[in-house]
Parts: sequence; C-alpha cells; structure tokens
Amino acid sequence: MSYQKLTIVGNLGRDPEMRYLANGQAVTSFSIASNRSYTASSGEKVKETTWFRISAWGKQAEICNQYLKQGKQVLVEGRLTADKETGNPRIWTAQDGTPRASFEVNADRVVFLGGREDGGGSGGAGYQDGGMPEFSGEADDDIPF
Repeated sequence: MSYQKLTIVGNLGRDPEMRYLANGQAVTSFSIASNRSYTASSGEKVKETTWFRISAWGKQAEICNQYLKQGKQVLVEGRLTADKETGNPRIWTAQDGTPRASFEVNADRVVFLGGREDGGGSGGAGYQDGGMPEFSGEADDDIPF
C-alpha cells in the first residue's frame, strides 16, 4: 500500500475558474504560489516561488469558486497528480519559449486563511475558531452553507 499527502500554503495567482463535467460534477481550478526565502552560501538573499495548479471537486469546488479570489492565502491538502505519460510534473513551453513545469494537485481539503475580512466569506457561516473556514471534499454533505 502506498500513500501520499501534500500540504501547501500559498496565495492565489488569479481568480479560480469553475466548470461542470458532462456528468454534472463541478471542478474548480486555481493556481497557488508558494514562496520560500533563504540565504545562499554566497550570502545572497534568494526568493523562490513554486506554482501549483489545484483542482477541487464537487461542493468544495463550488465553495472555492465562490469565496476564493486572487491574492488570498489558502492551505490545500491533497495528492500530487503526475503526467499520465511520464509520471513527472506536466512539462510545457511558455509563449516566450522557456520550458515550464506544472505541479498539479487534487485537493482533499481547502482551508481559507486570514480573517473574515480577508477570507472572502460573508458573515460568520462556515468559520472555525480563529476565523478560518475549512472545507473538505470528503464530507460534502456536511458543509455548513
């Protein structure tokens, strides 16, 4: 048996995009930038950004589409989805000709970080202590909206 779980905290690079599959299931896609700063051995300050493409499904997709906006901070737990042909991240070429890689994640759990003013929600519905709404794809029927 194998198991993987990826936890990412970052900011949305743009507003989410939702669509419905032929079977009626909602899927929302959004990108998260996760930043890391460190000092290289040369003493130079380095800022590194890694982009993740997130897919949320079902009611979780609808809620993410409704409440997430560009720049908002979010925590996502999920599993990495590899390219079916190579087993690696999806590789593609940008418009300027540079090679790029996309790390794709299927979200199992999404937590909106920040206060009620920052989180994009209205009122107090769905917020836990500390002002953070949390939505898990595993309990679609228990979402408090």
